[in-house]
This record gives sequence, structure tokens and C-alpha cells, in this order.
Amino acid sequence: MSINHLTPVQLRHAAQLKEQIAKLQGELDKLSGSTIVKPAAEKIVKPAKKKISAAGIARIRAAQKARWAKIKAAKK
Repeated sequence: MSINHLTPVQLRHAAQLKEQIAKLQGELDKLSGSTIVKPAAEKIVKPAKKKISAAGIARIRAAQKARWAKIKAAKK
């Protein structure tokens, strides 16, 4: 059965069961002297930043210079 088809009562019960399992697993680990380190949370991987090529930067600079030249010419 998919989790999407569960009622709110069933979801709450499932969450309680999961909490109980985690608690009991912790107690079992303490009793057995287990030293397994569990990750606190999954690492969030950020997508790599897109870098502008040198040619792209040159095009942006040229366009900006053209805009400023147009503004300065209009003031004269």
C-alpha cells in the first residue's frame, strides 16, 4: 500500500511506530555496546554554480560600454 493512500490516523500510527522502533534500536545499541555512528542527516548537495565564459564577460562589457556611450552622447 502506498503512503499516499493512508488516512491521517494511519499516518500518525505509522509515525508513532517509527519513533518506537528508533527508540528501541537506540536502547539495543546501548545494551550491545554498539559504536556505529549514524549520520545525523543526509548532506544537501548544491548544484554547481554556472560560470560565465571569458567571451560572455567580454560581450557583457561591450554591451555596457555601448549603453554608457549612448547615455553620454545623449547628454551632450
